[in-house]
Amino acid sequence: MNFYSDGHVPEMSDCNNSPVNKKSGPIAKKDILSVQDMIPFLFHDISNKIFIYETLGSTNLTAKENTRSGTEHGTVIIANSQTAGKGRYGKTFHSPPDHGLYMSMILHSTRLYFNDPVLLTIYAAVAVCEAIESLSGKSPQIKWVNDIIFNGKKICGILTEATADQNDPDAQWLILGIGINFSTPASNFPEELKEKAGSVFDTEKSAVTRNHLAAEIINRIIFSENQYKDDEIIIKYKQKMFLLGKEISVTEGKDVYNAVAVDIDSTGRLVIKKADGESKSLSAGEISIKK
Repeated sequence: MNFYSDGHVPEMSDCNNSPVNKKSGPIAKKDILSVQDMIPFLFHDISNKIFIYETLGSTNLTAKENTRSGTEHGTVIIANSQTAGKGRYGKTFHSPPDHGLYMSMILHSTRLYFNDPVLLTIYAAVAVCEAIESLSGKSPQIKWVNDIIFNGKKICGILTEATADQNDPDAQWLILGIGINFSTPASNFPEELKEKAGSVFDTEKSAVTRNHLAAEIINRIIFSENQYKDDEIIIKYKQKMFLLGKEISVTEGKDVYNAVAVDIDSTGRLVIKKADGESKSLSAGEISIKK
């Protein structure tokens, strides 16, 4: 699905010829996703680069498709729901309508405010935590590498994907996908997720809107204000992690073993110490805390 060629920013009802809340009933007007309602909270007006859809298969997939059509750095794709939200290792991200914030940013590797593009995922995790904290007073934490946890449950997943820049073989387009359970009721999660998934606002009605949170995240990731240098990103990331010093179970492919989470290195890898005393730095893998 390509962007509207005339520069029109599609509102939700533009995308499928049906009311925004056809299935789930009316929601408060203040929390209908809208570019115009984001503008007051943005550092700079980039409304011509924010595109909102009622339903997409995956915001990351739509964003990736549009890197082939001359799109700009800082373009944002947002959906009210996803039918095939993407997670790590081919997993899906549950994306019901009206209660989540599902967004992807198209970023160019040469336009980031830090030197190493590898740090994008962990920088985004810090940015999301800080955005939620600044608006709600809640203090979410990070589970390496890309999950945001609050009250022991996952409220956000982050997925970064890269695609080639056909005009610059030394650079890449980076697709930063962020899926947030904003106010998803526990009853809306599939049975297998009810013990693992939560929402930023799971029991109380929030005065914060999805538009405000989206703008706050965009501010922190796309604009130069509130940016950190590479070493500062690592420091902030470690401050918001809850794994360090804990016994963990590590899954790498078919290998499962126990270790202690020791540190985060300068490229965002998790430094662990295995039971036999061997130290190792992980760039990928599934981690869980041993109970």
